[in-house]
Amino acid sequence: MTSWAAAATSAGARSLGVTMALLLAVAACAPSYIPRSTYPPVGSTPVAPGDATSATIRTVIGALGAAGLQAAETSRSFRPPEGPLLAAAPRSIVQVTMPDDPDHGFIAIYALDSPNTALAAAKDHAAWVASSIGRINFAPGMRFVLRVLGSNVIWFSWLPGSSPDSRLDQIGPVLETIGEGVAVPS
Repeated sequence: MTSWAAAATSAGARSLGVTMALLLAVAACAPSYIPRSTYPPVGSTPVAPGDATSATIRTVIGALGAAGLQAAETSRSFRPPEGPLLAAAPRSIVQVTMPDDPDHGFIAIYALDSPNTALAAAKDHAAWVASSIGRINFAPGMRFVLRVLGSNVIWFSWLPGSSPDSRLDQIGPVLETIGEGVAVPS
């Protein structure tokens, strides 16, 4: 190899080395991607909304009772998968009494600032559930009821035929008679 060829190869190697070092330095300065959780940090979970949803809770419990389903507001710890807007909203939980399946039958009722905000949050939640990120939280075949009543959002999800208690499959159709429905795209 001639001296000019060796010099060119050496200069090319130095140039490549400098370029690689510069790229690594720039990459080290770039902010790393930190995924945002849809849940607030532990300890900052919104408290139950209290009076803000009391009329909606009475409506839900009344409709379920008229269909022969006993339900009550519960203090049991339950949090369904939620989109970002509902995750930050105060919520109350109603549970249908199912002796053969006491770990299901939960209905979440979220309190928002206004009917328009509730409708926007319900639509956002429906889009989140239908997204690839939201969908992984639910088993294939899950059914959803998403309703807006005043400034409240009512949310219930269930897998038909999955419970030893037949009352689970009766909850969704009863809830569909309350307020305005928001469809969850499939």
